[in-house]
Amino acid sequence: MMGNTFNTVNFLTKALDGSWKRHEAITNNIANVNTPGYKRINVKFEEQLEKAINKNNFNMSTTDERHYDTKNPSVSEIEPVIEKDESTSARRDGNNVNIDVENANMAKNTLYYNSLIKQVSGELSKIKTVINRGNR
Repeated sequence: MMGNTFNTVNFLTKALDGSWKRHEAITNNIANVNTPGYKRINVKFEEQLEKAINKNNFNMSTTDERHYDTKNPSVSEIEPVIEKDESTSARRDGNNVNIDVENANMAKNTLYYNSLIKQVSGELSKIKTVINRGNR
């Protein structure tokens, strides 16, 4: 049970890291809303988290190169990917930051981050309970 709990905490920690990086990117986008030529940045990490979950759930082996790709990252290998959005802008100065979109992304990411914090807190509370009851 404890090994599974620590795996969960490690997984949630990686999700928190990605969410924090996204928060920094959104904050940077908002700060540069009036900077001519600035292109917004985005952080992606959910797909890597999903692949890591699938790796832990399925222990497949390939016997033919045409088989499904099983080279999913482990939780320790997950790193947020920072991408620059090079799409064009409706603005004349070339900036593609939309403040309304960024504010909505910030709110969404804040809710996501807070829910992850509650999950980590719950997992650590379980560990504390096990330790305290083990002393009895």
